[in-house]
Amino acid sequence: EAKPAESKPAEVKPADTKAVEPSKGTVTGQTLPRWAGILYDGVKLRVGPGTRYPVDWIYRRPDQPVRVLREFETWRLIEDNEGVKGWVHQSNLTGRRSVMVPNERTLRRAAAEDATAVAMLRPGVVGRVRGCAAGAAWCEVRVGDYRGWLKRDGLWGLSPGETVGN
Repeated sequence: EAKPAESKPAEVKPADTKAVEPSKGTVTGQTLPRWAGILYDGVKLRVGPGTRYPVDWIYRRPDQPVRVLREFETWRLIEDNEGVKGWVHQSNLTGRRSVMVPNERTLRRAAAEDATAVAMLRPGVVGRVRGCAAGAAWCEVRVGDYRGWLKRDGLWGLSPGETVGN
């Protein structure tokens, strides 16, 4: 007597579960998007990649974090915390990592809610990242002359699960 072959249900994988490879910059080969910082007060954001394009905005905060979206020769398409996009020359950006505080935050002496407050930070304040471990809830930062710890959640300038410094 013949038995029907056991049929194993087909494994169905939705298309959206496929691992997405990060794109690479056509000039640097670095991952896109990636984080950078505004190098100095007066960096010009242009509507296109070149000096012949009009200036749309001038950045006044050194170290303000921006996201690099694309590369074209020596120009980088960036996006800021307000969603403004435009082109800046690569020489106006720094790889030094920084974060922007989206709302009032307490800079703490240690990585804990009950740690002593070092400073109260207003929305829009920019600080340099000293260290932030992958998956850590807190990051060590420097804001002006103050050093301390900020909760990672909601800071503009860090990707989820990213390691910076250390």
